[in-house]
Amino acid sequence: MRGTVQTRNLGTGPGDAVDVHLPDSRRRLRFQLASLDHRAWRRAVDELAGDADDLDWVFGPDTPVTRDLAGRHGFCLRVRSETVGGERRVHIGAETQDRQIQWTPLDECVLTPNGLSTPDVETIRLPLPRPKPPSFPILGSLLFALVPEAEVPISSPFAADDRHLVVADVRPTDSPIVRALLSLPGDTDLPPVEHVYRIPDSARMLVTEDGGWAIRANRYLRLDAHEAQRTGLWTPAPVSDTPTAAPVLSPRNATTTPQQGAESQTQAQPSAHQDDAAQPQASTALNRSDLIMAVREALMQCACEATTTTWPQLAQAVGCELDDLSQHERRDLLVEVDTPLWGNVPVLSALIRQGRHPLPYLDQVLAGLGVGFAQSSPWIPEWASVEAERAFAAYSRPPRAMPPRLDLSPTRKQPSRSQADGQAVTKQSTRRGSGTVGSGSSKAPIRVIPPSESTMARVQTLIDEYRELRARLTQLAGKKKKVENKVLLDAEAWLSFHGRPALAQAMPQQQRTRLASLAGNHVTHLLEVQIKLLRRTIKEEEILIKYERRRNPPNEESLSAVPATGAPVTPVPATSSTPSKTSASKAEERLRRQLVRTASLGETIPLLDLEGGRTLPDDTLRRMLTAIDRSVSPDVPLLSALVTAPDGGPVLFFRRLLSDLGLAVPHSNEVLLMVWRREQERAHATYADPPRPLPPRLVPMAQGGQRAEAPPT
Repeated sequence: MRGTVQTRNLGTGPGDAVDVHLPDSRRRLRFQLASLDHRAWRRAVDELAGDADDLDWVFGPDTPVTRDLAGRHGFCLRVRSETVGGERRVHIGAETQDRQIQWTPLDECVLTPNGLSTPDVETIRLPLPRPKPPSFPILGSLLFALVPEAEVPISSPFAADDRHLVVADVRPTDSPIVRALLSLPGDTDLPPVEHVYRIPDSARMLVTEDGGWAIRANRYLRLDAHEAQRTGLWTPAPVSDTPTAAPVLSPRNATTTPQQGAESQTQAQPSAHQDDAAQPQASTALNRSDLIMAVREALMQCACEATTTTWPQLAQAVGCELDDLSQHERRDLLVEVDTPLWGNVPVLSALIRQGRHPLPYLDQVLAGLGVGFAQSSPWIPEWASVEAERAFAAYSRPPRAMPPRLDLSPTRKQPSRSQADGQAVTKQSTRRGSGTVGSGSSKAPIRVIPPSESTMARVQTLIDEYRELRARLTQLAGKKKKVENKVLLDAEAWLSFHGRPALAQAMPQQQRTRLASLAGNHVTHLLEVQIKLLRRTIKEEEILIKYERRRNPPNEESLSAVPATGAPVTPVPATSSTPSKTSASKAEERLRRQLVRTASLGETIPLLDLEGGRTLPDDTLRRMLTAIDRSVSPDVPLLSALVTAPDGGPVLFFRRLLSDLGLAVPHSNEVLLMVWRREQERAHATYADPPRPLPPRLVPMAQGGQRAEAPPT
């Protein structure tokens, strides 16, 4: 394919950018080798799109623009050059939203109709979710009433798998009624259309670049009849002299129309001559949403008890005639029970058994949920066994770390027949209440799959690393956990079971059976997860120590107490007037940790999500935030600035908080907003990893060192 190559000078040199123009395919490739901001990127897009239908951007440095594009599309393309044996080679990388980059030589990349592509780009595009549109907070509350007869536009950019997108008549505060798209939470059913609802807070306006918009709400409250009538969105229906029976859908006629449901219920009214046995059947009829919730709760109860169930047992627990449903209706019901599919939520349908095997149509249920390769995979029984273990771990008290979900793709390595049989026998023997052979007999043989030496060495290495991190955490936090972590105890017992036969023979039968059922990769995975959590906790502790050092600079006596190894130890102030970390209240300490964690992530936190934000009054929260920021100095940011009001701006008592800290209080809302945002930048810069240069504070101390009176908010 022929084309032209042109280098561009954007102000720092002739190699700032390289443009590749392919006239035959009407495509341009821009290799951006110099940094640029979002507005400069926008101007370049408008300039390059004049004589091309498609434009691909490949960036050299990591800039905010690359992170923005990765957030929009799930990935962005990067470029770098390497010198190999005196030859300069170009590599193209696919950077994901978590900042991971997979590099590919340029000669292995291809130009597809979708643009420049690498093998990793095609892998990223497969599970790529729909990008979230930009949003802005809406001030005040909203009222809405659903409009069921209006149709939602097909392929709307505001649609999401875990949300309901509906049309509603919306009335913002002090504004006329407008018809708009409304995005509601998808983890519950849609609210009934015959009521009016209020969105109290946290509503956001979703927008697209072409001018489309919608409203997103995370919670709503139903108004009573008096309040609803005052809104203008609802009027009471006229009362009829003849009462009509409300439609009730049983599992057998769940797809019946409301008119048919009313007729069938009228015809099914029991007469005085009918047998009383028919009465419970009529009383247990459920509508579709109640039926789905009842089945889901019954399966969750089975998961809590670490046992499987059958379809007749499930029907008995739910209390309605599930046995009369056809296989097609059962499949559709289970798809709705487990919808939507999440990676961190187990599929409860895997708990239903037919004999000792999973449901014969479980592959169809998984296909309906979107599990890849479900209908063509021979590993559905193994998948169901692993998913049942995930459910037991998720709903245990307390919850345990779940093993990873089994991959059904054809590229995975199939376990040998002996391994599969051994895993099935050992898993069944450890299940409580399953009634399988060997669960209660001390003479039942134990099928043990000996792990490889490399696996045992890996487990021992992880145990040593875990103990080292625990000691490190104890040194930082100055306290020990009362109960040893169960993951570590299981790993050590598993290692002793396979490495010390004499000790294994002395173990109780139940413990030996359980340890024999644990696979080496599962033990390794649980340890790796726990180690990752420990590292994150240690990082938070180190950030807190840095915070304490900045807030309370140590004197010479406390500095001399630091060990020569350089291990960070919380300095002990010499004067008793300085409040120490141990003397602070537990609520204050939890709140401080929450704010430091928020700052380290570069985020803000709503007031209602604070520790005690939904239960404590605003004055109490203000005093706690003031206590956290009590030591004001130029190199210590105000963590309280990270707290946002329901409308996304500063909290109402932010002026009073500045006054309590002895800082000058801006009277202008515009200046107050600038001060608030600057303190957020300072907090994010202070607790970034690594820390960034600290911007100067915009607000000075009050005149004469006196605390200023805050104007009324």
